[in-house]
Amino acid sequence: MHITLIVPTNGRPSLVSRLLAHLERQTLHPDHVIVSATTPNDIEVRPDISFKVSYVFGDPGLCAQRNRAMALCDGTTDIISFFDDDFVPCDSYLETLSRVFREHPVYAVVTGDLLADGAQGPGLGFDEAVAMLDAYRPSSLPAHVRDHPGAYGCNMSIRAQVIGDLRFDERLPLYGWQEDIDFTSQLRAHGRIVNIGQLWGVHLGAKGGRVNGVRLGYSQIVNPIYLIGKGTMQRWFGIRLICRNLVANTLKSLRPEPYIDRRGRLKGNMIGFAHVLTRRADPEHILKL
Repeated sequence: MHITLIVPTNGRPSLVSRLLAHLERQTLHPDHVIVSATTPNDIEVRPDISFKVSYVFGDPGLCAQRNRAMALCDGTTDIISFFDDDFVPCDSYLETLSRVFREHPVYAVVTGDLLADGAQGPGLGFDEAVAMLDAYRPSSLPAHVRDHPGAYGCNMSIRAQVIGDLRFDERLPLYGWQEDIDFTSQLRAHGRIVNIGQLWGVHLGAKGGRVNGVRLGYSQIVNPIYLIGKGTMQRWFGIRLICRNLVANTLKSLRPEPYIDRRGRLKGNMIGFAHVLTRRADPEHILKL
């Protein structure tokens, strides 16, 4: 199956370069990789890559960058995969992905397991991730298949024919927060959204290029409310998400981690709640914070 891999990036040229080089280890190379950046300064062109790589540039914002890349996909594409620029896949990832989509026509969206997620801590180094992948030995037990409300955007793949005119919601600016749930949940009518244990990788959780604490905190409150109203996020899921982040930011702001702006996030949470209560909540307001 023809696989187009989309990698949005902003301000991480060396990381993108490492990822492209690492993709050479795939047992099945992607047919086309589209790096969606903001300026040429975001990339380091590698002449030693054996597969097709294209670059597209435009305004920053995860949703907008993904949409620009999708516009370059042609009718030959069977699978559109989205990798964060700090996701490091196992060597068999794309070969397994192709087989899974071919053997299971009921799958609309597929996402893999994370051996480690640096976004939940101080972050991981690229070499550290590669060492984890090389050392990992999958269990001989049958790999799990779990249905999910939506995919985790650091590694998600979609059967191209079900996408149609659907695009990522650019009212979720900058980091986009929950744009993955918004987009993939709308594809449930076309098939299952599954996490499968046959795919795995490591999410570095690189800290450079991310949204500041106040903006992210605002999005943690307002984006779920917006998506619940839009009908793309289940109410129970959104409320649980809001409560979990609010509690974590409140408690951990007393002794914040050095790599997370907990007090900034809590301030953003409070601004978000004030806007919800006064009916001024707008995901795009983070551009003014």
